Amino acid sequence: MSESLGKPLEGRVVLVVGATGGLGEAASVACARAGATVVMLGRNVRRLNKAYDAVAATGGEALLYPLDLEGASPDDYLALATTLKETFGRLDGLLHCAAEFRGLTPLEYTDPAQIARALHVNVTAPVWLTSAVLPVMQASGDASVVFVVDDVDHVGKAYWGPYAIAQQARAALVPMWAKEVEGTSVRISGLQPGPMRTTLRAKATVEDIDPRLRDPEAYAADCVRLLSPEGAASHGLIDRVMAPQPAPTRVALPTLSA
Repeated sequence: MSESLGKPLEGRVVLVVGATGGLGEAASVACARAGATVVMLGRNVRRLNKAYDAVAATGGEALLYPLDLEGASPDDYLALATTLKETFGRLDGLLHCAAEFRGLTPLEYTDPAQIARALHVNVTAPVWLTSAVLPVMQASGDASVVFVVDDVDHVGKAYWGPYAIAQQARAALVPMWAKEVEGTSVRISGLQPGPMRTTLRAKATVEDIDPRLRDPEAYAADCVRLLSPEGAASHGLIDRVMAPQPAPTRVALPTLSA
């Protein structure tokens, strides 16, 4: 599998789950630019088509796979694995970006259905999906699973509810599953990006003045890195990354003449 300079994912097949979200779309574009064939999974066909157009604009290769994690069954994920095997013969990368969050609410008043939904979409469904495609990933000589996790210190505060519980569980998956796949061609890691301007964050904060806030594109390269051979050093770890501060804007002051 050749990897040309500047294209660390050249010849690889990468599945992005939650490809219509802020980071999911940015990562899909970055993976395509890095040489990967990107399989974009999401529940909203209209938004999937929009994300596909963004990838196509780079000249990259992408396929769409509409699927709603909330309603999908284990058999649906096995069907996905079969499709990947029949189409590509293997899967080299799996990036979990999908997330479920409806807003800040005291646990006491949270709709029981919302608790089940958040735990399922953020934890159970990714486990089902990953388990289904692992045999297809083992057909790759070097495969990477990456779970994007939120800052558990930030979301572990009051009112974050089942989303916070799910993120704790999601983070626990990384070192545990990494131990279980040791000795295989599959590695598992996590990515905890810094604060991002996303629809999910907007549901929790009306006005966010955090100076560290960045667009999702600032972390797309980290997704590529963890999916590439360079990511082997992060097996079993959660990489906590912060986008650099933008260079200060310099304004030329007018010269006052005497």
